[in-house]
Amino acid sequence: MPGRATGPVLVDDRVPYLARLADESRMALLEAGTELRYPARAVVLRKGEPSSHVLLVLDGWLKVTDGSQNGHEALLALRGPGDIVGESAALRGTSRSASVTALEPVRAVVVSAERFTAFLDEQPMATRRLMALITDRMRAGDRKRLELGACGVKERLARLLLELAEWHGDRVPEGILVRVPLTQQELAGSVGASREAVTRLLSELRERGVVTTRRRSLVVVRPEVLRRIGGSA
Repeated sequence: MPGRATGPVLVDDRVPYLARLADESRMALLEAGTELRYPARAVVLRKGEPSSHVLLVLDGWLKVTDGSQNGHEALLALRGPGDIVGESAALRGTSRSASVTALEPVRAVVVSAERFTAFLDEQPMATRRLMALITDRMRAGDRKRLELGACGVKERLARLLLELAEWHGDRVPEGILVRVPLTQQELAGSVGASREAVTRLLSELRERGVVTTRRRSLVVVRPEVLRRIGGSA
């Protein structure tokens, strides 16, 4: 479960919604829904479907994706413990704008759109926290689009691996183990490149001892090299 929201809330899209709420508000929201479990690779929300509920992630990681213009799947965001998923469509009453898939077994609380909006009506501070989160996510999307246009694939991949290590990594004897189980295709979708290009770059990084990779796992061994490749990441 996310930490207590007792101090100032950080202005960053990576601070999950439940961590931004006071204890009482968090418990009230979780109690408004039903806990469900999803197996790995299950499509939890599908683009174009009517929006009837939001998800509050308790355990596990999900990916938010959409089809790109070149036919590849674009990885728009990762959502993990403490995150809320599907809030924008639920608030507007529109269909889903992207698909959400479980990367591993996921445990989440499902809250109907009606109960979620009623919760926000009763909790003005929770509403402000949600608006701040949506704004932070929009800014993060703007930053990502800027990087796609200003950096090459190698720089974008280095920055992505650094971000994954910093925000989703655990210290292990070899280096920093990235907890989010992303495939090479999903890494490619996140940096706007082909799988072949990312596979080639990862091979180069392995040969230099910068990273080690196994099936659905990655360890950053030399983050300082990734920082040099990524510039001022």
